[in-house]
Amino acid sequence: MIDIARALKTAATTGDVRFGLEETRKALKKGEAKMVVLSVNCPDKGVVPSGSSTKLLVYSGSNVELGSACGKPFPISALAIVSAGESNILSA
Repeated sequence: MIDIARALKTAATTGDVRFGLEETRKALKKGEAKMVVLSVNCPDKGVVPSGSSTKLLVYSGSNVELGSACGKPFPISALAIVSAGESNILSA
């Protein structure tokens, strides 16, 4: 079992992560996103199309908690992981 919050913070600092619904949609459209993480209160749960090979993780906290887990001082309802860096988040 991995610590999701720690893995997210590591990915945000060492990898390539796109924050926000619009940036997440762009990364998905370009085929860059390896994983999408949504907060439990994300307004659009259908960001990842069905049948997509992109992994989807629903974070157990709100958008404020997801932002905090990523080390950001603002709420994040969706993020796309393009490169995990030194994080093991993709094995979640």
